Amino acid sequence: MTQPILLDCDPGLDDAVALLLAAGDPRVEIAAITTVAGNQTLAKVTDNARRLARLAGLDVPVAAGCERPLVRPPAWSTMHGDSGLGGVALEVEPVALDPRHAVDVIIGVVMSRPGEVTLVPIGPLTNIAMAVRKEPRIVENVREVVLMGGGYHSGNRTAVAEFNVLTDPEAAHIVFGEAWPLTMVGLDLTWQALATPDVMGRIGAVDTAAARLVVDMLGSYAEAYRSNHFASPPVHDPCAVARVIDPSVMTTRKAPLTVELCGTATLGMTVADFRDPDPQCTTQVAVDLDVERFWDLVVGALSQLSQPTKIN
Repeated sequence: MTQPILLDCDPGLDDAVALLLAAGDPRVEIAAITTVAGNQTLAKVTDNARRLARLAGLDVPVAAGCERPLVRPPAWSTMHGDSGLGGVALEVEPVALDPRHAVDVIIGVVMSRPGEVTLVPIGPLTNIAMAVRKEPRIVENVREVVLMGGGYHSGNRTAVAEFNVLTDPEAAHIVFGEAWPLTMVGLDLTWQALATPDVMGRIGAVDTAAARLVVDMLGSYAEAYRSNHFASPPVHDPCAVARVIDPSVMTTRKAPLTVELCGTATLGMTVADFRDPDPQCTTQVAVDLDVERFWDLVVGALSQLSQPTKIN
C-alpha cells in the first residue's frame, strides 16, 4: 500500500535529496509539500521546492509557510550556501505556488484524510506547531509524525542542540508535547548516513537528471562538512523519509521527549528520558540505521526519476 505523506521542508541540500527520495519511491505518495524558513529564507527555500517538484514530475500543492520562528529572530544555516542548494543551479521552471498558507494546507490535508497522512517535517517545526494550535484535531487525525531534528546525545548547532530544533525551540516544544505518535530521527541516527565516495559512485552511475543533481549537491555539501571534520557528509533529512518508506531500515527506542527552553548553555536540547518509559508513551527516537539498505532506497528512487532536465 502507498503511504500518503505531507513533506514540510526548507530545501536545503539534504531536504532536496529527501524530496527526490519521496518522489521516486512508489511506497509513498506526496500529498503536499509545504515550506518553512530555515536553511535559507522562506522565498529561497520555496523557490527550491517548486523547482525540485518540477524536476521530480510532481503534481501536488506546494505552499509557503512561516518566514520566521514563533518567538526568536530567524537564523539561516551556512551549510547550504546563499541559494540553499550550495553552488548548484536548478534550471527548470518552478511549479505553481499554491495560494494558501502552508499551515492551512497541513490542516486541510490531514483533516480530509483522517488517520491516513504521515507528517514528515524535515526543517524547523514552526508550521507544524502553528497548525496544531490553529486546529488541535489534527493530533487525533494524523497517522503519525516522523521528523528530522534533535539528538539525544549531542548537537550540531551547539554542543547539545540540533539546527532544526534550535531554530525554533518553542515550536519543537509544542510538537513534541502533543499526544500523537512521533518518531524523532535525530543526529544520533543521521550521522550514520554518510555519503561516502562509494555511495557517490552508485548515485552517479544512475545517470539521470535527478541523480546528477544529487551528486552535484552532495559534492557541495561535502565541501561544507569538511570544515567540520567530516570526511564524508551526513545526509540527514532523507533518513526521515526512509523511515516512512521502510520502518525496518532503522531501529527505534521509546522515550518521552521534551525540549529545553530556559538553559543558558542547553537551549534547544532535546531531552530523551530512557528511564523505563510508560507503556503509553507515544514518542520514540531512532537509534541505528541499516546503512546499505538506506542507500539502496535512495539509489532506487533516483533511478525512477528519469525526466530529462538541464542542470548547471
